[in-house]
Amino acid sequence: MAERCSMSFLIFGASLRNGSLNGRLADLAAGVVEAKGGSVDRASMADFDCPAYDADVEGQSGPPAGAHTLCRRLKSADAVIIASPEYNASMPGHLKNTIDWASRFRPQPFNGKQAMLVSASPAMVGGNRGLWALRIPLEHLGARVYPDMFSLAQAHEAISDTGRLTDDTLQKRFETTLNDFMDLVEAAKHYPALKKEWVEFLGERPNPLIDRVEFNEVAA
Repeated sequence: MAERCSMSFLIFGASLRNGSLNGRLADLAAGVVEAKGGSVDRASMADFDCPAYDADVEGQSGPPAGAHTLCRRLKSADAVIIASPEYNASMPGHLKNTIDWASRFRPQPFNGKQAMLVSASPAMVGGNRGLWALRIPLEHLGARVYPDMFSLAQAHEAISDTGRLTDDTLQKRFETTLNDFMDLVEAAKHYPALKKEWVEFLGERPNPLIDRVEFNEVAA
């Protein structure tokens, strides 16, 4: 394998439970990324703990420490990989809440960020429905969410204690998907070709007083 250009990845599991399946899947993802030449900032959802979003609280004291931490670590990374559980066919509420808090920073930290979503679940669906729900706010905020997602079904039996998946075919698919994502991140960072504009219309008609418009500059 040719030597890669430098790349950094923020990787975290979105479950609050210690030893969660998605935390273990995040560990596996971190191991693959490091083995393939990337550097990893391995975080946990607890690092980004936030109270329920309240505009009054924001107005009085600003975003909480957990939102500041997520914003800082997102800005320091070239890409983010989130291993998210599925709660009632959607994403966890605490994850959406933290995204909402982080979106209030200027510049908005998700805009132009490369992202990959993975999930693990004991169920046969593998948590995939939750990932589709998670794509919506991330893509709305301008994140470039990788088309291929990885959902691990029957994860309580599929993750071994040796840092691999028990099924070799799934392990190869997992590594290939992550490797392809890393190729994209490397190209986006070191061989940029597109400028990114993010526009959120807060009203029914464009109005410079209330519209949020941000440009993601690309070096020549």
